Amino acid sequence: MASDIIVVGAGHNGLTCAAYLAAAGLKVTVLERRGAVGGAAVTEEFHPGFRNSVASYTVSLLNPKVIRDLELHRHGLKVVERKAANFLPLDGDSLTTGEGRTKTEVARFSQKDADRLDAYGERLDAIADVLRELVLETPPNLVEGGLAQAIPELLKSASLGRRLSKLDMTAKRDLLALFSQSAGDWLDGWFESEPIKAVYGFDGVVGNYASPYSAGSAYVLLHHVFGEVNGKKGAWGHAVGGMGAITRAMAACCAERGVEIRSETGVAEVIVEKGRATGVVTEAGERLTARAVVSNLHPQLLFGRLVDGAWQDADFAERVRRYRSGSGTFRMNVALSELPNFTCKPGAGDHLTAGVIIAPSLAYMDRAYTDARNHGWSKEPIVEMLIPSTLDDSLAPAGRHVASLFCQHVAPKLPNGASWDDHREEVADLMIATVEKRAPGFAASVLGRQILSPLDLERTFGLVGGDIMHGALSLDQMFSARPVLGAGDYRTPVRGLYQCGAGTHPGGGVTGAPGHNAAREIVRDARRGRLGR
Repeated sequence: MASDIIVVGAGHNGLTCAAYLAAAGLKVTVLERRGAVGGAAVTEEFHPGFRNSVASYTVSLLNPKVIRDLELHRHGLKVVERKAANFLPLDGDSLTTGEGRTKTEVARFSQKDADRLDAYGERLDAIADVLRELVLETPPNLVEGGLAQAIPELLKSASLGRRLSKLDMTAKRDLLALFSQSAGDWLDGWFESEPIKAVYGFDGVVGNYASPYSAGSAYVLLHHVFGEVNGKKGAWGHAVGGMGAITRAMAACCAERGVEIRSETGVAEVIVEKGRATGVVTEAGERLTARAVVSNLHPQLLFGRLVDGAWQDADFAERVRRYRSGSGTFRMNVALSELPNFTCKPGAGDHLTAGVIIAPSLAYMDRAYTDARNHGWSKEPIVEMLIPSTLDDSLAPAGRHVASLFCQHVAPKLPNGASWDDHREEVADLMIATVEKRAPGFAASVLGRQILSPLDLERTFGLVGGDIMHGALSLDQMFSARPVLGAGDYRTPVRGLYQCGAGTHPGGGVTGAPGHNAAREIVRDARRGRLGR
């Protein structure tokens, strides 16, 4: 029996979309190329006895509505908060941030900065609240055609305009600055001490192959602060059992709602007949039909590999080809015989549950980007280290630990035709050595390691250019323009073909929002008899 919907890709957005579609009474089949569901949000054993989140590694942006609607807690998800938010080791000193401690810590470097923290947080929260509202909205879609097609999109634009008009002038000015400035310029306008600017500025380069002084990086900073954990806005946490616990819960919800999930079933082609998607052909040659097809893949993989170019107009195909993707990320997981011991703050403590940021200043981050552009990787890289086993003892044997290393900057493609396959171990050694400088003995404590270069992230998880966001979060690739103007409402130029991945609004991170929004549009089309028309 044919499905109503085939979802290509069982990443977290594909599973979210499938769960909502099934709840609406549609018959859904999800096809996954890998042997396990979850996409980049998976937990695997990478060294005997040691498990960790392989690619995505921390929780904040997972939307509360998605958690409720899919009943993820009932299906086994438990998220625990970090005991401290961030830890910045410095030469002879450190900065630890988090609820109840940030102001006192910052005051050691600048009382003026400590006095400004409340105002900074309030101003940023005002803008973040606007984004939280827009996350689950379908962007207005720039369409060609008559008034009947234009009116719904004009109404969406008017609704957005009314929301923004409610902001006071201060917030409107902040909104403009955050969407256009660099993170560095934004933070330099607020603070004078380097440590707090480094902690906050790191959010402007996470998954963003850019300097903190690159225009637009202030929005990336903002993108990383509108999440929440267990009802606490801006908090970060750990999914017990790793990020795979999220997608396992989603898969359990899908199964309960009657979704068929088929792993080890890669898709080779989206079948298009008379301009309409009618199914897929698997890599094994099996032909599966459906009323509509939904892609959770990166837009360039969908339109560059699965959809015949004959069904794409020349300008659309060119825009997709030029879609910028590549986040400068080098990802590692390491098995540890013991916890790291930082020179600036010896011993165990709450700081080891935090995001450990090895990047002492915005200038350091700027040099890291310049290095990567010139040489392929930073001579002094940015490393964020999380040790989830400090919060979750299920990940490692007793007395042992696992750490996630999120490393930047590295070039998505190395210069002069060099391959990441030839430099993976060399760069991994550099990342370990970077932590070793701040925590002597760290290198000796490494029992095993898993290394994912940008090329590995692309081959394994379909993250083109190793881009964890499925495309740069820049003004020309956001909201109605994500991934391309005219295809910003989860529909595509091919009738009956939809997108639900992070290459659509609101972009990357483990949010579930693109899957939620795409499902809403698909259900609307189905109820109006327009599915595939």
